[in-house]
Amino acid sequence: MKRRNFIAATCGITLTCLSIPAFSQESKNMTAKKIELQSAQEFQKTTPYPIGTFNKDYAQYFIGNSYLAKMEADKGGPTNVTFEPGCRNNWHIHHDATQVLICVAGRGWYVEEGKKPVELLPGVVIAIPQGKKHWHGAAKDSWMQHLTYNANVGKNAKTDWLEAVNDKEYSKLD
Repeated sequence: MKRRNFIAATCGITLTCLSIPAFSQESKNMTAKKIELQSAQEFQKTTPYPIGTFNKDYAQYFIGNSYLAKMEADKGGPTNVTFEPGCRNNWHIHHDATQVLICVAGRGWYVEEGKKPVELLPGVVIAIPQGKKHWHGAAKDSWMQHLTYNANVGKNAKTDWLEAVNDKEYSKLD
């Protein structure tokens, strides 16, 4: 495995990530072009991470279905979040914590209010400073998985869930 450092300039933190050699050629090809919609079983073959279980606890904050696989999150490990094609979470704001996203499979979007959308592809790392209104999710035509964890967590860490991302806004993304 290769060790890579990513500098998150907006937060002043350095993230050290391990590259993941387990991606199949099929997964690599998915990032280069649009794909036909896959079943969950087909998508699972493209990623070394489990899809997880239906995200019922946070379903009210998502358009579409998402799935969670906690990877020792109770001990500080990340949570793997899988988004079905077209699934995205509502706008939200993290307080007193930096949310880190590491895209590991598929294709999706990270959108921060007032900024240009960032395409999420395997290997893209986003460090979201506290107080920034944002959302993230899968592209219309692709599943997407990201690992997520919080850094610089303070005593008053919380998430404010806001309005849904409307279809008109979402449909502008390619």
